[in-house]
Amino acid sequence: MNIRILILLGVLCLYNFSELQAQHIHIIPNPNDVTMVQETFTINQQVSIVSSEVSNRTAIILQSHLENILGFQIEIIESEKSGTGIIQFKLNKNLAKEAYELIVLKTGIQIIASNNTGWFYGVQSLLQLFPAISDSLEIAPSIKIPALTINDAPRFSWRAFMLDEARYFKGMAQVKMLLDEMALLKMNVFHWHLTDDQGWRIEIKKYPLLTEIGSKRKSTQVGSWGSPVQSAEQHSGFYTQEEIKEIVQYAKDRHITIVPEIEMPGHSSAAIAAYPWLGTAKEEIEVPIVFGVGKDVYDVSDPKVYQFLTDVLDEVIILFPSNVIHIGGDEVKYNHWKSSEAVKAYMKEKNLDTPAELQVFFTNSISQYLQNKGKRMMGWNEIMGHNLHEYQDIADTKSNQQLSEGTIIHFWKGDVTLATQAASNGYEIVNSLHTNTYLDYGYNSIPLSKAYAFDPIPEKLNPKYHNKVLGAGCQMWGEWIPTNGHMHFQVFPRIAAYAEVGWTEKRNKNFDRFKAALNKLQKHWEQKGIYYAPDSAVENGSKL
Repeated sequence: MNIRILILLGVLCLYNFSELQAQHIHIIPNPNDVTMVQETFTINQQVSIVSSEVSNRTAIILQSHLENILGFQIEIIESEKSGTGIIQFKLNKNLAKEAYELIVLKTGIQIIASNNTGWFYGVQSLLQLFPAISDSLEIAPSIKIPALTINDAPRFSWRAFMLDEARYFKGMAQVKMLLDEMALLKMNVFHWHLTDDQGWRIEIKKYPLLTEIGSKRKSTQVGSWGSPVQSAEQHSGFYTQEEIKEIVQYAKDRHITIVPEIEMPGHSSAAIAAYPWLGTAKEEIEVPIVFGVGKDVYDVSDPKVYQFLTDVLDEVIILFPSNVIHIGGDEVKYNHWKSSEAVKAYMKEKNLDTPAELQVFFTNSISQYLQNKGKRMMGWNEIMGHNLHEYQDIADTKSNQQLSEGTIIHFWKGDVTLATQAASNGYEIVNSLHTNTYLDYGYNSIPLSKAYAFDPIPEKLNPKYHNKVLGAGCQMWGEWIPTNGHMHFQVFPRIAAYAEVGWTEKRNKNFDRFKAALNKLQKHWEQKGIYYAPDSAVENGSKL
């Protein structure tokens, strides 16, 4: 036989073997560099975990997971020794913050990183190599791991999931569940929408009425947009500052940053219901029982209102170590300001010609305040003065005001060229285009395949500005998720698709491979009591 044919057959056999092996490596998000070998390593009672003082925290996490599976505790040894039959945490200072190497040989396992974040992500990949719980005995005396080498790092630094609890309060147990699943999927930003028209969910000690009044509504619209049906039941709930601290620490232990969103100057009806002097109309209102944009907005011309907002931010900054504070800034109905003599006088004094200029001026003042506190401001892309809504007069959205340079622009609506222009002008952006990332949209609008195919980098953005795209977020807006089950259905499995959007390089993405890996993840969700949308819904469509 021709030597070239023999070589070709050998290559094909090797390729087919690698492909066959890769089919059994079900890790989400897909690692960016995987090399397989035809061996396995067995984790049993003879195995030890070797760590240093630096990596010990992550070693304990792995030890706990293994104990749950094996039924016994594997010993952790603080040492630099190498050898056989060990799972070793090793330091490589040349690796990037979130990068890791996972090496599985028949003699042992090495997890290599420059810090605990990298080690943690290495552990998450290792855990996904274990057999699905439902595929094995509840307690297994040993676990066989396929031998491989993974060199991995994320495509984007911002891989976010947003939960809106202003509309429906979910509580600590559900938030911790979501953080656990984010950690397994290597998502690193929990964007927490805590205030809106229909509810205020965070304790602010200087203004107790925000939760005494603003966290409660006497009824709730049910059904869908425009529905006249009401629940006729009070809905309430908020987080104390001690509870916030507990959740922030829980997230930190999973290498997740919580970015709080405190809406201003719009979506402020719950706060105004608590303190009517905050509103432009200065009138008493109730917390709205109908979803949509609220009845009033903050009077940004009033120094007392500005003091209130900075007082709130002061308490928020103490609670959240995040370098970024999200101020919302979306869907401000300018007619409230246009009908106010005080606001019009303020605009004249500040040489502001349109409501959009007033909003940018106000937003910049908040940005400067946060900057003085060592924080960066983030907001939805209306904060640039964009005309995004039919209810706005185009003349009202014209603005010559320049948004503060350090602001992070969170794109959700409008022509994609707006995101391209912002990045080209030097702004860092997070791309959460609503038509591709909104989890409140049904599967008929955003099927799993569409979620998976989303690319945060605008197609026409010059490559030299690609680094301005920090990443993407997926948003679970809360209007139509009255129960935990409703939320689970909307979030799972699409959150896994968005995790891969944020982590995996485009060249390494494959939807068929992803779906095969998803089957194993679904078994994990079943064990956790997560009621994910079935396969019949995620592609064939569901209006829920």
